[in-house]
Amino acid sequence: MAYTISRHYLAAAAAGCALALSFAASAQAEVKLAFLVDNAPATVKAAEALAAAFHARNPDITIEVEARAAGGEGDNIVKTRLATGEMTDVFMYNAGSLFHALNPQQNMLDLTDEPYQSDIMDTFKAVVSENDRIYGAPFQTAMGGGVLYNRKIYAELGLEVPKTWAEFMKNNEAIKAKGGVAPVIQTFRDTWTSQLFVLGDFYNVLQAVPDFPEKYTANQIKYATTPAALRGFEHQAEVFNAGYLNEDFGSASYDDGLRMVSKGEGAHYPMLTFAIGNLFENYRDDIDNVGFFALPGDDAATNGLTAWMANGIYGYAQTEYPDEVKKFIAFVAGKEGCDTQTEAVGAIGPYMTKSCTLPDDVPPATKDLVAYFAEGGRNAPALEFLSPVKGPALEQITVEIGSGIRSPLDGAKLYDEDVRKQALQLGLPGWE
Repeated sequence: MAYTISRHYLAAAAAGCALALSFAASAQAEVKLAFLVDNAPATVKAAEALAAAFHARNPDITIEVEARAAGGEGDNIVKTRLATGEMTDVFMYNAGSLFHALNPQQNMLDLTDEPYQSDIMDTFKAVVSENDRIYGAPFQTAMGGGVLYNRKIYAELGLEVPKTWAEFMKNNEAIKAKGGVAPVIQTFRDTWTSQLFVLGDFYNVLQAVPDFPEKYTANQIKYATTPAALRGFEHQAEVFNAGYLNEDFGSASYDDGLRMVSKGEGAHYPMLTFAIGNLFENYRDDIDNVGFFALPGDDAATNGLTAWMANGIYGYAQTEYPDEVKKFIAFVAGKEGCDTQTEAVGAIGPYMTKSCTLPDDVPPATKDLVAYFAEGGRNAPALEFLSPVKGPALEQITVEIGSGIRSPLDGAKLYDEDVRKQALQLGLPGWE
């Protein structure tokens, strides 16, 4: 039997094919990028706000935010994903020493020639660069390592912000004598929160030993044999031995710590200032109760802040969509990206993009932080931005010291050994 195909049928078929091809082309044009960030509430909210704002401007690109653990567990997740080739298209990670440990030349997109780099502060570009190539852009703001404190408790007891460790301990004693309030909050359920007495003390180490980073990197100086560096470990033991900690310090979480300091259940919480974003998200009604000061050392005349650069946002070198990834990173690093983050999680600290500004109505803790960056303010980078060496086991060691399980000297010796292993992995000269 012969079959006759009409012209109308052929025309309809041709139209259908064209429509199908059109749908196929449209489907191909839609790109989905996965963006890995840590699971701090403020980080996730900022990332989701950026993803939504970017998609509104670029409807053909969808950003799917994925959260991972923070601290050492999160560090292992990032390294494992890179090692197995399963990293997301875009990911947030530390700048500085931990960045170098990720082998950026192999694992990250080169962002050196992106136009927005001229708007990024040189101090930030230096900590996401290797062999004169730039691999990252800033995500969120610069931070300080110090102490969040309850301003109402200070006002009630007539306390002043301490400029020395002796003054800090005197304030703690006054708070303990009042009763009902923990002078110092510790939250060892989230082990990464245990490190601030050591890491936040580095500004004070630099005042005593200005060439510490160079000698440390060259294996010419140790924490355990340098009194100024050992002090951070000793401080952590001192607050435990004095009975200043909250009773549940071993099981309390990071969020518990934020609740306690904002609601006056505790007076001092050693922490990085990115926590201001989490206060804004979860305890906004109490955020004006919280101030911030740098971790004090032995000399009021040299009081200053240990500063952390913003986290980096990086593109995975093996992504299927390098152009789209670079477009998203450019958005995050630009003024619109800064404004999106501020609207989402509040003004946490100074941005690393020159064109980005903060609103006037920032929380008190942010004002306290920015003062250390203003003209006449005192700050210096954390050690991880001056040396490629940082041992991954510090958070476990400081939990032991802060719980009275290990002495400060033994903890410092153990950390020196942890650092030695990391330096050997990096192939640094002078280590064996």
